[in-house]
Amino acid sequence: MYVVKSPLSDADLKTVSEALQGGLVDLVDLGLVAKQIHWNVVGPRFRSVHLQLDEVVDLARTHSDTVAERAAALGVPPDGRAATVAVGSGIGVTPEGWVDDTAAVRALVDALTAVIERMRARIDATAEPDPVSQDIFIGITADLEKQRWMFQAENG
Repeated sequence: MYVVKSPLSDADLKTVSEALQGGLVDLVDLGLVAKQIHWNVVGPRFRSVHLQLDEVVDLARTHSDTVAERAAALGVPPDGRAATVAVGSGIGVTPEGWVDDTAAVRALVDALTAVIERMRARIDATAEPDPVSQDIFIGITADLEKQRWMFQAENG
């Protein structure tokens, strides 16, 4: 079997691969959380929140693909399986059933906050061993922070 080899040292690869895998898990879960709430949001701001949730889903899916492909490029097989995501995500419990628009926005702010905090730690962790992966995390964090700001503005 052909195996992709990393240009990084073993120690650097361990640090970077843990950051990439953690980022992948958080992004996959963020996309699932946003879609779950998207399907169940109700209230006077239904349409605007519903559409904004799809923006988060698209963002999470795009960035999860970037992170997974970076891991693969470094010789680390990415793991986005449901069981792996369920165990490793830093996002709290998603509300069940119908979710009023105010609670939906609050849940997304909480989810985004959790992912952003973990992404910022990954920015720090990858600074020295792999500035390329760090740059990916910086871009992801900027996009997530923009979405967090927009959701926070929804609830004033």
